[in-house]
Amino acid sequence: MSLLSKIHTPSDLKALTREQLDQVAEEIRARVIEVTSHNGGHIGPNLGVVELTMALHRVFDSPSDRFVFDVSHQGYVHKLLTGRNGEKFDQIRQTDGLSGFLCRSESPHDSFGAGHAGTALSAALGMAAARDWKKEDNHVVAVLGDAAFTCGITMEALNNIAETTSRLVIILNDNEWSIAKNVGALARYFNEIITNPVYNRIDRGLGSFLKKVPGGASVLEYGKRWKRETKDFIVGSNLFEAYGVRYIGPIDGHDLDLVTKHLEFAKNEQQPIILHLLTKKGKGYEPAMASPEKFHGLGPFDKETGKAPPKKKDTPPNYQDVFGKCLLKYARQDSRIVGITAAMPPGTGLSFLREELPGQFYDVGIAEEHAVLFAAGMATDGLRPVVAIYSTFLQRAYDPIIHDVCLQNLPVTFCMDRAGLSPNDGPTHHGLFDIAYLRTVPNTIVMQPRNEDELADMLWTCLHVDGPTFIRYPRGSATGIEKKAEPVLLPVGKAEVVREGSNIQFWALGPWVAEAEDIARELEAESGASIGVVNARFAKPLDTELLLSQAGKADLIVTFEDHVIQGGFGSAVLECINDHEIRTPVLRFGYPDRFVDHGSSTADIRSSAGLDHQSIISSIRSRASLPESKQQRTSATVDQT
Repeated sequence: MSLLSKIHTPSDLKALTREQLDQVAEEIRARVIEVTSHNGGHIGPNLGVVELTMALHRVFDSPSDRFVFDVSHQGYVHKLLTGRNGEKFDQIRQTDGLSGFLCRSESPHDSFGAGHAGTALSAALGMAAARDWKKEDNHVVAVLGDAAFTCGITMEALNNIAETTSRLVIILNDNEWSIAKNVGALARYFNEIITNPVYNRIDRGLGSFLKKVPGGASVLEYGKRWKRETKDFIVGSNLFEAYGVRYIGPIDGHDLDLVTKHLEFAKNEQQPIILHLLTKKGKGYEPAMASPEKFHGLGPFDKETGKAPPKKKDTPPNYQDVFGKCLLKYARQDSRIVGITAAMPPGTGLSFLREELPGQFYDVGIAEEHAVLFAAGMATDGLRPVVAIYSTFLQRAYDPIIHDVCLQNLPVTFCMDRAGLSPNDGPTHHGLFDIAYLRTVPNTIVMQPRNEDELADMLWTCLHVDGPTFIRYPRGSATGIEKKAEPVLLPVGKAEVVREGSNIQFWALGPWVAEAEDIARELEAESGASIGVVNARFAKPLDTELLLSQAGKADLIVTFEDHVIQGGFGSAVLECINDHEIRTPVLRFGYPDRFVDHGSSTADIRSSAGLDHQSIISSIRSRASLPESKQQRTSATVDQT
């Protein structure tokens, strides 16, 4: 009989026996594997925090006690234990299903929503400060992966803890991974603590002692005093204690009893505590443990083998791989070209460069601001850095982009993957704001390819421009078009006419070019209007010469972009026409002024935003006063009858 199905609140978990808890842990892992095998998702991180999440809910009282999960992609277990184990969980990351991250509007148990790394400690400290100000007595627990400590925000929060509160519990969930293997001095520091043989031998003894002895105050105080004295002798001055935070660990994060005992101790302390847990990413599922990078987050897979469904024959490559292979080709020709990523070599396509030309590859960890400044420094000394970061994560580096790259007009190329929708991940991961936040900045060149051949040309062009350049491209498969043997330099700011027309002119960016061509053919066939299509290529600078020439003659200009409508490409077109006192109307298609939810597919989300094929055609027909198609007129007649 399933015990997990009977858990509707954390209090149900607390009522279970020790033996029943082991069964629940097994059922949670089976449930996560089953659902993610159908929907995809962050399987590895969730399998690694089963015991930790169970212990949190046994020791603390959510939602009065607040849990803040860094990134929160490891929140599936938390959802299962807080009343969300039903049809909604079956549809996690799908249209009308649960979010793949914590979401305040989804449950009172989700005290803070997030989708980017490094947010938990600052948010939790803010909650603790608010609690202290209100003179309340609840607990605040921040759960951070070791990779979160490569984020500057986390270190800034760490610097303020002792000055802000005397009660905060911090869980360092140390699995040695973010998405890729963790890098840098802190990763080495954690490894030093973990691998010190003398300290670990003594620590294991203490762990066994705490497991056997009831948690009396004198025993716990002895344990605290003993650990403080021995750690400094064996592994040197502790980084966290230098910040005024008491360090405990490392301990086995999969030993439910041990984790529970240490959490009870931390709960009763009147000082900030950091509890260092060692966990295994993908625990309990062999394919995930064998390939932690692959199983951090992936699409549907065969749960028996862990293998993804075979790709259909002749499936086009993903844009990220097209970019990665092009960069490798160009870097072979010019040793000044270097690639920089923020903990995501495979996701950005830079793994190709890492494997073949490691001397021209840099992974700075989850530190996007540093990545941009690092690139700026390189560019001042003659290198040609290419910074590959998802559009949504590059938002974190907006100030260095302006202040350190663009102000100094440095030749740094930014390649923004996942521009547009990241359907299953939702609002924290959609890249829908980059045109707006970039086109206002002087010295920027912002472009988007309509296919992989144009991406190769754009990257080649960027590497020959003496200033900041930005390429945005979507998640997923490219078009399958054959690339030229060698790239060509594109004239900066010049669009491409892909379909001649006179009455209506469509201006489209990226993947919308093909959609615009389909719409133009359909409308032209049914109405007789002459409709042209322009591949804009550049969101900044616009091809004003072509635009003004067309706008002066056309009855309507229509823009298409995979971006929010406010401040985007369509806004640039509208501003240009207005500034030149041309009265031709502009109809813009983009995402509305709201955070766009997750969904099963790009098509589902477009439809909910009124950007599906038929809705667009209806809007254009109405705005341009075009006649309805014969089929629609016939349908209307039947309806009236």
